[in-house]
Amino acid sequence: MANIKSAAKRVKLTEIRTLRNRARKTAIRNAIRRVESALASDNPAAAEGAFRVACGVLDRAAVRGTIHRNKAARKKSQLWKRIGHHQSAHTG
Repeated sequence: MANIKSAAKRVKLTEIRTLRNRARKTAIRNAIRRVESALASDNPAAAEGAFRVACGVLDRAAVRGTIHRNKAARKKSQLWKRIGHHQSAHTG
């Protein structure tokens, strides 16, 4: 354990932030899973709704520093491509 008060505070804050970041990353994975399951169940409307929710979750995590903003953009782009390809395959 840290001997200096400020070091002890840092340890506590790191633990709190770690738990918070872990929760946010879990929320990201769950949101992405919801989009993928909507795509798998062949429901484009649900997939787009889930995509909007996932975008919000990703953006919030990026703004708060849990993930890098480029990672959030990359994840959104990958999901959007899958939704776009999925719809064009079934509407044509």
